[in-house]
Amino acid sequence: MSAVQEKSLSHRYSQARKSRDARFDGVFFTAVKSTGIYCRPICPANSPLEKNVEYHQSAISAAESGFRPCLRCRPDSAPQSCAWLGSETTFRRAMGLIQQGVLQEQSMQELAERLGISDRYLRQLFERNLGTSPKKYAIYQQCLFAKQLLHDSNLSISEIAFASGFNSVRRFNEAIKQQLSLTPRDIRKSQPHELSSLSLRLNYRPPYAWREMLEFLNRRVIPSLEWAGNNCYSRTIEYSTTQGYFTISANPDKHRFDLRLQLNEYQHLNPIMHRIRLLFDVDAPITEIDQQLSAEVGVWLNYLPGLRVPGIWSPFEAGIRAILGQQVSVAAARNLVIRFVEELGAPLDFSGTTELGRGVDGGVDSGVDGCPMPRLFPQPDAVVGHSLDFFRMPQSRKDTIRRLAEHFLSADDPDDIDAWLDIKGIGPWTVNYVKLRAIKDPDIWLAGDVGLKNAIKSLGREPDLERTRPWRSYLTFQMWNQLS
Repeated sequence: MSAVQEKSLSHRYSQARKSRDARFDGVFFTAVKSTGIYCRPICPANSPLEKNVEYHQSAISAAESGFRPCLRCRPDSAPQSCAWLGSETTFRRAMGLIQQGVLQEQSMQELAERLGISDRYLRQLFERNLGTSPKKYAIYQQCLFAKQLLHDSNLSISEIAFASGFNSVRRFNEAIKQQLSLTPRDIRKSQPHELSSLSLRLNYRPPYAWREMLEFLNRRVIPSLEWAGNNCYSRTIEYSTTQGYFTISANPDKHRFDLRLQLNEYQHLNPIMHRIRLLFDVDAPITEIDQQLSAEVGVWLNYLPGLRVPGIWSPFEAGIRAILGQQVSVAAARNLVIRFVEELGAPLDFSGTTELGRGVDGGVDSGVDGCPMPRLFPQPDAVVGHSLDFFRMPQSRKDTIRRLAEHFLSADDPDDIDAWLDIKGIGPWTVNYVKLRAIKDPDIWLAGDVGLKNAIKSLGREPDLERTRPWRSYLTFQMWNQLS
């Protein structure tokens, strides 16, 4: 970056800090040299003098420069920034896997092999983009997540240690002290109110078109798997040995979601939280997306600022939904998924599920009373070998469903979605739909999609697909939104 560009960026950050602009929350961090603390740009504390400030584009950059996180604005709660990822697909995938905790279970070499690159190149990617190593980045993310749990949950310190991916409480205490210059007890002392059950908050950068997100999900709700109300969405979830449910509701005045989780264990809490963030697209650089797309299509399209890409819990679920949704209406596809869950979904079996669907404030947001037993989305092993005779559809489509399940049980990396093209019955539309909804690739244009064709026909104009890169996934949803 040239000196002129650096000066311009610092000026922009300075203006955002002084105005406490929530659109920059998580995009950069303010380090205050006089106190040794780094903050979010929306920190409510008195603004320091500009001469005492330096700006960092990531939390770990501020930490590596010797600053500790603010206990007031809590940098651990900032939306994660992905604007600097650019078009580096391998780096973006590596970041996602590390945030899911892959380095807690695999070595650096195994991660590099999974990405199809060398261990040395993986380290170079992180050094070039973040100025640190993958391992240091992973540990710091674990510490920030642990800090959030210390603030927001009533879990014990030992439970938080294991939930954030540490193998021992001793190692956890050492890492928190080393990375944050605080002890777990120092962080918990700052909590001013009595803690309830596991309730967390997900901050986002405004604007956020929550009503449209909720309407999209509501039209596709699968009873016993999901519930949706006026300001609330709930669903059952399963990750490895962990199962349970979550309930999320919007708090637009504070630019955040209030999230409550009920799980049978907390061992996999970190990757579960990562998936929930993806599900609601809370980390999208929405200002950048809106600026580019509205400039290109806003003249002839009723552009809606803050429209996000609704996610699907897992690639397998997205694949099943995509296959069942081929060449049928949204309503017909929903009915097929309902039948699939009713026939093959395992009941959610642990105490606490009777409150499923209740809002964070305790109010009932959907028709829970008298609903069937909450169920989990069927896993691949429940599909393999089943005749699927409860479906009234061509045998070829049933075979495709079984082949996808077999692929998940046998493939070294079933989440390599491009490899699905080798599965008979799965084509580019299905692969791209899964990338759009489950992998959250920001640049997917669903060529050949009936909904897009109808939107283009009604508008009488096609968008310039080159000038709308790398945000064509958001353009896809803007086009779909014209139909609703």
